[in-house]
Amino acid sequence: MTRGARALVVCPDIRAHRRDDDPDARLEEARGLALAIGIVVAEAYILPVRDVRPNTLFGEGQVQRIATDCELNEAELVIVDGALSPIQQRNLEEKIGRKVIDRTGLILEIFGERAATAEGRLQVELAHLDYQASRLVRSWTHLERQRGGFGFLGGPGETQIEADRRMIRDRMAKLRRELEQVRKTRELHRKRRGRAPWPVIALVGYTNAGKSTLFNRMTGADVMAEDLLFATLDPTMRAITLPGVEKAILSDTVGFISDLPTQLVAAFRATLEEVTAADIVLHVRDIANPDSAAQKRQVLQVLADLGVTDEEEGEGEPTTILEVWNKWDLLDEDAREELGAVAEHDDKVLPISAVTGEGVEALREKLGAVLTEGARLHSLMIPAGDGARIAWLHAHGEVLSDNDGGQGPDGPMRHIEVRLTEKEWGRFATL
Repeated sequence: MTRGARALVVCPDIRAHRRDDDPDARLEEARGLALAIGIVVAEAYILPVRDVRPNTLFGEGQVQRIATDCELNEAELVIVDGALSPIQQRNLEEKIGRKVIDRTGLILEIFGERAATAEGRLQVELAHLDYQASRLVRSWTHLERQRGGFGFLGGPGETQIEADRRMIRDRMAKLRRELEQVRKTRELHRKRRGRAPWPVIALVGYTNAGKSTLFNRMTGADVMAEDLLFATLDPTMRAITLPGVEKAILSDTVGFISDLPTQLVAAFRATLEEVTAADIVLHVRDIANPDSAAQKRQVLQVLADLGVTDEEEGEGEPTTILEVWNKWDLLDEDAREELGAVAEHDDKVLPISAVTGEGVEALREKLGAVLTEGARLHSLMIPAGDGARIAWLHAHGEVLSDNDGGQGPDGPMRHIEVRLTEKEWGRFATL
């Protein structure tokens, strides 16, 4: 897809598909997806679809309208914000005389351009191949030709389309093996971090909610943070200091989105595994977005699918989920007053502006309070020569006093009074 190409964005509003998000909000999101990959949106509009046509999705008159609008706007590309079957895509391209891509194809293009790490690139390629395999339809005439072959190459008379499918399957199997290895390595790193005493805080949220801007604000990092959908694709981690917590790990993750292609749900699951190991999940919401409530439902659904919940469900500990209402600075006075009253009565909601810094200090204090909640005072006698354990207590607990403890059976002792959470006390006990 050529950067800078002029495109027509069409958002089908299918009567049979009842949705809880607003068609105008979906159209705006589709524009954002196109802009995220450098496409020039010549025109964008919603097309109501009463009856889905199996061959073209749209009715004949609507297809003609799209073709005419392409001519008038000199658009060389048509983006359909929905799922197109391979047949529908091919027929639309023939009738309109332009390249046509659907929502899945567009998101895959963005992911392909943005993936920075080796793992991200592997995941994107796997998703691309999965999508491509479904597009290998017999209507593609260049794949129709028969070819001879040897037994070990698929047998005589194997069609090119079958050969291509087999090549794709083989490549996908290889990618899955490589990704499994990456996943195991990531798991080892996570276990190593688990043995370390540092809590993990994961930023999650709908794409473009401002996670990376908040990440940069809290860490002083320079992660790509632009007003673009999917500005972040690969998980990024940095150490931060919080009130009462010497060191915590803040993790930025890929943004969620409605109707995420199934190929990507599977392929990008590994990047969200960081969330399942987090002590606190910060759900960053674009509170100024009119579709904020629908976006929240999408994010909570993904978190539930990952097994992340703030309610006890019988297995393991529940994860603390805090809601960060970002872009507070974009609200008018009335909205601030109304939402401020709601936030005031919910101790798990914090209004902030990652751009101006408003409310970020209160967020840091809240995180520190949650992480040190339930900390108990321990009075310890430790050999003065055991520098490693004494340093550990100073680094990871709240040391209230550290005094001479007199002479012990093995030499001089230190008397230390320290406040530790249950988790920290458990870690100290293994040192």
